[in-house]
Amino acid sequence: MSDLVLSSLDEGVLTLTFNRPERLNAWTGAMGRRYFDLLEEAERDPAVRVIVVTGAGKGFCAGADFETLSAVQDGSYDEEPDKRPGTFPTTIRKPIIAAVNGACAGLGMVQALVCDLVFTAAEAKWTTAFARRGLIAEYGLAWILPRLAGQAAAMDLLLSGRTFTGAGAGELRLAARVVPGERLLEEAAAYARELAVHSSPASMAIIKRQIWGDWDKTLDESAAEGVRLMMESFERTDFAEGVASYLERRPPAFPPLDRR
Repeated sequence: MSDLVLSSLDEGVLTLTFNRPERLNAWTGAMGRRYFDLLEEAERDPAVRVIVVTGAGKGFCAGADFETLSAVQDGSYDEEPDKRPGTFPTTIRKPIIAAVNGACAGLGMVQALVCDLVFTAAEAKWTTAFARRGLIAEYGLAWILPRLAGQAAAMDLLLSGRTFTGAGAGELRLAARVVPGERLLEEAAAYARELAVHSSPASMAIIKRQIWGDWDKTLDESAAEGVRLMMESFERTDFAEGVASYLERRPPAFPPLDRR
């Protein structure tokens, strides 16, 4: 099971790699549990400041494995469901960057979009796929897609199940960066290292909570909460270190997140 998702840590950046290349990293219950377990471990590890998620071989994640879908269809599927929801990565306090290197379909697309940022290979193939399999928008995709791409684009992608490229994902605002496939991991890792070195872990955790949590708030509610959080920031050692490092023209020495 440990081989289903590979893990490597370098300069504060943890890279997690879905590792079923012969199946384009199609999602199984076991792979999902391993991935979420590794995210929980990263949450507790002070050495991890940023997480990059990608796929081995030619795919990022081609959606739910067809053997799993067939078992669900014929009633033979008997795995205990993971109690953690598909949106679990949004609850991890550390930034998660999806590096979409290839096929990104269905549940794989969900997992890309519940990361905090998406970098994609220009030539990667994306699709929601659900309507073409007799399924519906799952794991919050009907909530996420309209907020990222707008209602008309979300309707198009979900109703048609059409395939589009990573370049198209960038145009639809699903991806923050679109790069040639051969440079994808290099650029995602470089961006992640920049965050690991220069951004306060505490600040990133709070900002992540604000972004994912404020979509359902009014502007006034979000602004009021922002004032409260900013006043707390002034009392944090990260603020003093951020100012001092800027004035002294050196990289900051921000402390890691407290353990939960």
